[in-house]
Amino acid sequence: MPCDDDKAKSKGRLHAVNIAARIAAMGLAVASAALMATASQCTIVLYNGGPAHTVTYSNFGPFVYLVVANAIAAVMIGVAIFLSVWKKGSGKWSKVLLPILDVAAPALLYSATGAAFATSEYLSYCSPNGRRVSVCDGALGGTRNFCSQVRLAMYISLAAAGAVSAAELVKNFKLGTLSFGGDSDSSGSESSSDDGCAHGCKH
Repeated sequence: MPCDDDKAKSKGRLHAVNIAARIAAMGLAVASAALMATASQCTIVLYNGGPAHTVTYSNFGPFVYLVVANAIAAVMIGVAIFLSVWKKGSGKWSKVLLPILDVAAPALLYSATGAAFATSEYLSYCSPNGRRVSVCDGALGGTRNFCSQVRLAMYISLAAAGAVSAAELVKNFKLGTLSFGGDSDSSGSESSSDDGCAHGCKH
């Protein structure tokens, strides 16, 4: 019937949007992890002529967590995509794993991104002479690229978390419209057809 065809098309479009958002999230998570992991080997030259010091992302625990969390989240999202498009994915394993993956992936991304943003406000390290030096201080040399790369990785991680959330919203919207909207439409069509038959019988 035409109504059933429209529902099938809407379902297909929403599923496609859901998969596209998941793919985007996976790509952003991988990009964020790679960008943060390469923010290393940056030589910091002290403005007062002190000895140079190399600062990497691994000097900051939240940045390491962001790399690990984004890598794990990317794998989780990839598995979720596979289960979503797999023709046999409606089995027992899919029903068990998909809800867990849909909760765990954004939780990792949001927690790691929040921790990284909190740390970025106080980027500093302990210099060889025992003084704590701000990494992004304009008076230092060789730090601008490190700081900009770290911040870009954090914003990309935030975008990945947003893409996962958008995919989850689309998925829930799809389920809600199919479970509630479909029943009301079918009942309405049945009642209208019954009214038409009753009207025809009277005349």
